[in-house]
Amino acid sequence: MFTDFNLKVIEPAELVDTARTLKAEGYRMVQICATRIPDAYELTYSFDKDLELQHYRVILPEGQDIQSITDSYFAAFVYENEIKDLFGINITHIALDFQGGFFVTNEPTPWKGSK
Repeated sequence: MFTDFNLKVIEPAELVDTARTLKAEGYRMVQICATRIPDAYELTYSFDKDLELQHYRVILPEGQDIQSITDSYFAAFVYENEIKDLFGINITHIALDFQGGFFVTNEPTPWKGSK
């Protein structure tokens, strides 16, 4: 069940299956947004079908890995590499993984320690 603004909080383990289901139902991926919250990261995945957005939010505890959705949405590799480089989140099985070299920054993972 969706709450305001079609936002549903899901567990990290549900993400890949959710993405596969949405792809099969004809949704397109719109964006992935990451932000730092105390002791965790908040990842919001947005999808669209027929001009209606659906948002899925994952609260990822510090130090926990999350699996890529590039098997369903190849273009997610851009967002996932960005998140990996800037926040230091380990996203596994990215179809096109730049191994921390997607961005050149003065300091590695500049937003990892930001709270």
